[in-house]
Amino acid sequence: MRKRVVITGMGTINPLGNNVTETWDSVFNGRSGIGLTSHFDTSDVPDKVSAEVKGFDAAAALGRKDARRMDRVTQLSVFAANEALDGSGIEVTEANRDRIGAIIGSGIGGIQSFHMGVNMHNDRGPRSVSPFMIPMMLPDTPGGEVAIRFGIRGPNIGVSTACATGTNAIGEATEMIRRGAADVMLAGGAEAAIDPVIIAGFSRMGALTKSQDPATACTPFDLNRSGFTPGEGAAIVVLESEEHAKARGATIFGEVVGYALTNDAYHISAPAGYGAVTCMKLALNNAGLNTEQVQYINAHGTSTKLNDKTETEAVKEVFNGHANKLAISSTKSMHGHLLGGAGALEAIIAAGVLKNSVVPPTIGYTTPDPDCDLDYVPNEARDLRVDYILSNSFGFGGHNATLVIGKY
Repeated sequence: MRKRVVITGMGTINPLGNNVTETWDSVFNGRSGIGLTSHFDTSDVPDKVSAEVKGFDAAAALGRKDARRMDRVTQLSVFAANEALDGSGIEVTEANRDRIGAIIGSGIGGIQSFHMGVNMHNDRGPRSVSPFMIPMMLPDTPGGEVAIRFGIRGPNIGVSTACATGTNAIGEATEMIRRGAADVMLAGGAEAAIDPVIIAGFSRMGALTKSQDPATACTPFDLNRSGFTPGEGAAIVVLESEEHAKARGATIFGEVVGYALTNDAYHISAPAGYGAVTCMKLALNNAGLNTEQVQYINAHGTSTKLNDKTETEAVKEVFNGHANKLAISSTKSMHGHLLGGAGALEAIIAAGVLKNSVVPPTIGYTTPDPDCDLDYVPNEARDLRVDYILSNSFGFGGHNATLVIGKY
């Protein structure tokens, strides 16, 4: 009998809100966090739309000295981890700190610190580069800073699997608890890459939305979708073994019942489809469920032509006739694509679905696409009792990751 793993705390800061309550309120009411980019001057940039965190004062939230020594991706991670730990009711002590760990990932890492270091080096020479640049830019630093700040000394690794990062972090943390390596894990992902060089790179790939109207920038599964909208933020959950959570009387928000990961081994940025099919099948098998037991899929749903079509085809192959009975939505239509943080934010949204018996909408959906012909919960949330949710994340490099999250 493997250990059951439950969710007992959640924390997030993202374009929809600066905590879990605000995020749930926005996502179930179909409010968008997408707008015109303000992080840098876009006057000579064709791509002017993004999904930014709003109203975040890192110095006030974390202390001025600490905030100055953290890249934005780490600031957001520590902020979200604080909410998650507070909400879980766990007190870190000398007696338990070695049994609490963290897996917090980022697809890109501290790119803003790296970009600043390059500019300083080029403008003023090597001695102008900050001695903090290297630790600030490393993708494993968010997890390391969380460990330092909260004094947790258990397993700590950084996951970086592009847009599958947040889902992989939660899945791998679940496996650590299942095998007895820890009693409690903080798990999730973060990204802060609304940076001119990164945006230029995605633009040159042809991956970004062609619409510069925030209302139509991200329209997953719609015939007129034209690319993804970059977002930023962090999302972290507290995972515990069921035994540990029950012993301390914790509130349980859901259970991670299944997890799988695969690779397409096909193309560095384009999805193949068969990898997603295998991943979803393995996750259901890991959960011990059949397809008819799933009511809702939180889709990867990036609003790119190829991803949405390929994911739709994969869902049909896995679920067969039950695919037409599923509610499917892409909440990226509201919060944009948080890259390494996306899967973790979507797991927190999934917990809200289980709690509230409401499925979030895919907003901006106006024109059906014959290639995407399933039920995408267009524009308005739907009351629906949900027992099991499948959440997909697919990333550059051919990475596929799927979680199955269930009502406890």
